[in-house]
Amino acid sequence: MIERLNKAVEYIKSKTDRSPQIATVLGSGLGIYVDKLDDKIEIPYSEIPGFHQTTVAGHEGKLVFGKTDGIDVLVMQGRYHVYEGHDLGEVVFPIRVMGLLGVKNIILTNASGGINNSYNPGDLVIIEDQINMTGKNPLLGINIEELGPRFPDMTQIFNKDLISKIEKAYKALDIKIQKGNYMGVLGPSYETPAEIKMLRTLGGDLVGMSTVHEAISANHMGLNVAGISCVTNMAAGMRDEKLSHEDVKEVAKIAMNNFANLLNLSIKEISKS
Repeated sequence: MIERLNKAVEYIKSKTDRSPQIATVLGSGLGIYVDKLDDKIEIPYSEIPGFHQTTVAGHEGKLVFGKTDGIDVLVMQGRYHVYEGHDLGEVVFPIRVMGLLGVKNIILTNASGGINNSYNPGDLVIIEDQINMTGKNPLLGINIEELGPRFPDMTQIFNKDLISKIEKAYKALDIKIQKGNYMGVLGPSYETPAEIKMLRTLGGDLVGMSTVHEAISANHMGLNVAGISCVTNMAAGMRDEKLSHEDVKEVAKIAMNNFANLLNLSIKEISKS
């Protein structure tokens, strides 16, 4: 694995000498954020050794080096998921590559279903903690000592200092600060109303099919992790409506302006540390 990771790192370094300290992963429908960046260098996943092409609509499949307010940032324009048939080691491969490239802080974003009754579609919610309901952990198997310890602590899987800086961005934009626990499930089918009732009982506020494994892997490497979730729909049974991926992308598109401004200001705040 280390050899594969190093090959990817070497290839990326052959394309640019930039070394951003801050990275972000863009969820479904949020990929157009890269249009807001300046001085971009785009590398398709298909060109990077060890990376896979994305297969889900709304996930472009590019690694983008860019600048926002003069700050270097590394962006994953789209991710791939376990439900696409990938092993967990492949799903978190790009996270590990970004860590080896020198990234110290990472903002994971996603589109999610709202479980908390106080949420509405279009809301942007800070992920305060997570519950991995997938039954899988990306650290299974022989530990890769070069990446991190055998038994990494997950007490503060989402960094409190980064959350505080993102809260400052919310206040500056006059966006209501909302926080919640993200429940990670495998998918690709949406949850049943009974499953949503269970997840709510267990303490969930948001539900989605990504993020939890990335957060675990980033913490394993000692990266500071933050999460922002765009509520694109209320989860199954919360309202009298059926769920579709097209609706997810459409709501994400509507929320895009607030999301882009929030992400830019959050990056600016984080860069001050």
